[in-house]
Amino acid sequence: MTTPLLKDLSLDALRDALRHEGVAPYRAEQIAAWVYARGVEDFDAMTDLPAELRRDLGDRFRMRALEVDALAQSEDGTLKARLATGDGEVVEAVLIPEERRTTLCISTQVGCPLACSFCATGALGFRRNLSTGEIVDQVLRMRELLPEGRSLTNVVYMGMGEPLLNLPSVIESIRLLIHPKAFALAPRRITVSTSGVVPKIAPLLDVAPINLAVSLHAASDAVRDVLVPLNRRYPLAELIRTLRELPALGPRRPIFFEYTLMDGVNDSLEDARRLVKLLRGLPAKLNVIPMNPHPGAPYRPPPPEVAERFLAELARGGLRTTLRRPRGRDIDAACGQLAGAASSGRFVKTSLRPSEEAVRGVL
Repeated sequence: MTTPLLKDLSLDALRDALRHEGVAPYRAEQIAAWVYARGVEDFDAMTDLPAELRRDLGDRFRMRALEVDALAQSEDGTLKARLATGDGEVVEAVLIPEERRTTLCISTQVGCPLACSFCATGALGFRRNLSTGEIVDQVLRMRELLPEGRSLTNVVYMGMGEPLLNLPSVIESIRLLIHPKAFALAPRRITVSTSGVVPKIAPLLDVAPINLAVSLHAASDAVRDVLVPLNRRYPLAELIRTLRELPALGPRRPIFFEYTLMDGVNDSLEDARRLVKLLRGLPAKLNVIPMNPHPGAPYRPPPPEVAERFLAELARGGLRTTLRRPRGRDIDAACGQLAGAASSGRFVKTSLRPSEEAVRGVL
């Protein structure tokens, strides 16, 4: 029988487990501060806990869910890690350093069941959901790679998998990210992306005022049915109606829409006009992403002049739009390129923990 992973426990569950053993529940916050705030994973080092409790925790729980298996660094400074799970699966996480912030893109599933036709992850198929501990361990492992003086400021659930198809683990991981004794991130620093699992959107946003991103990619059902097969179950009219009914949204808390621009597929002026009409009246902010190529992809990015005309038409329609600059494209770390073992040629293999010499010179 596998030893339980401590990070799979919510703070409430940890309090209950401690209470059952006759231990004061406030110890759960102390443990969370050691593990998540300080990154300490050795129970013996948790010096404000009683020695007997430390021994008991060490006997009952394992601590690490993931290990850094390999690293790849982009010319633009983006760092991608392949992370190995205890059962031999792999997922990818991506650190994106910028001048004023450092964003971490994390995964929620091994592979993805949605099979979006432009996405490398979708081509892998679905292996399994990640546990809460495996999700938050991505944050811990990648935080260890940051150079001294730089901190993690933003977390986006935009890696491998559809977060809303693993909602219980995603919710518990968010609660740890925002808990003041754990990672202590502000909810506005967290973004969860979905391809449109309509019934799960409102329950996600009930947890905390985090940011919602919707992977749209088309403004008609005919095109979206091909690009995002989930659309056949939850078509655009149902998705947009659900978004319009969400409470407490406005200009200060927009819905982010992701739109991957593909040559000859969804990049016409008519597509832009349909997009303006579709999102009119929503507190929308559109991120336009030129297609990031990957092996086997049936699509390619449009020529720059086509993208410029598309963006100009969106602007004429009054839609708030940003052209997303690709980060990490040369190491298959950009949107739609994460493919785990399939992209192993981009990685430098390491068997050492990231705090050791294995990552010197990577960041």
